Amino acid sequence: MPETTDVPTPPATGPLARMRVVLVRTSHPGNIGAAARAMLTMGLERLLLVAPRRFPDPEADARASGATAVLAGATVVDSLDAALSGASLTIGLSARPREFAGQVLPVRAAAERAVATAMHGDVALVFGTEMSGLSNDELARCAVVATIPASPGYASLNLAAAVQVAAYELRVAAGHGTVWMAPRFAPATHDEIQGLHAHAARTLAAMRFLDPAMPRRLMPRLRRLFARAGLEREEVNILRGILARIDELIDGTRRR
Repeated sequence: MPETTDVPTPPATGPLARMRVVLVRTSHPGNIGAAARAMLTMGLERLLLVAPRRFPDPEADARASGATAVLAGATVVDSLDAALSGASLTIGLSARPREFAGQVLPVRAAAERAVATAMHGDVALVFGTEMSGLSNDELARCAVVATIPASPGYASLNLAAAVQVAAYELRVAAGHGTVWMAPRFAPATHDEIQGLHAHAARTLAAMRFLDPAMPRRLMPRLRRLFARAGLEREEVNILRGILARIDELIDGTRRR
C-alpha cells in the first residue's frame, strides 16, 4: 500500500474539542483507520476503542490516509462504561428500531443537542460492530439514540460512513458550515449590458433571425436572460466578440 503522510491539523477547539467517538468491539482494523480519517476531516480528534479485535495495526494506519495522529492518540479500554466515563451526554447510533430505546432523534437533531451539551461537558458518540451494531444492553447505556434517516429498504451504513455522517452533522451544528467561495469578477455595468443588447439586435437582424418590423418578444426575453445571468464585464466582452465575428462573416458573405 502507498505510504501516507500525517495531515498537519490544528487542534479541535470549541464544542468539537469535547466530542469523543467511541467504537465498540470493532472487528476490522481498516474500519478504525477509515473512521479516524472521517473524524479528522470534520475536526474531531478524540477516539476511544472498546475491546477492538486488532489495534494497533498497519491496515488501520493505511486506511487512516494521513490521519494517523488520531490513531496515535486513541484510547483503548475494556468496557463501554469505561469509554463513557465522565460524559455529560451519551449518544448511541443505531439504524434498527429498538423496543426499549429511550429518546430517539435524527442524527441532525442529535448533533444540535450534542453541541449544546458540549458547551459545559463532554459528549460521547457510540458506534457498534460492523455486523450487528450496538447490542440492546450497550444502547441502553446511551441517553439518546441517534439514527441516520437512510433508505428504509437498506439503512445499514459502513462503520466509517456512519462516523462521517455524524461527524459532518456535528461540524455543521457547531457553526462550521461555511464553504470556500469562487472568485468574484467585476460585474458588467448597465451601459455595457445595453451595448450588448443593441449589438445583439443588430446582428440578429443581419442574420434574419430578428425582424425589426415584427420583433415580437425576442428582444425583451433576451434582455431578461441577460439580467438573470448576472453577466460579468469579461463575459459581456466575450459575447460582443462572438457577435463581432458573426458580423464579419455576414459582411464577407454579402461581398461575394
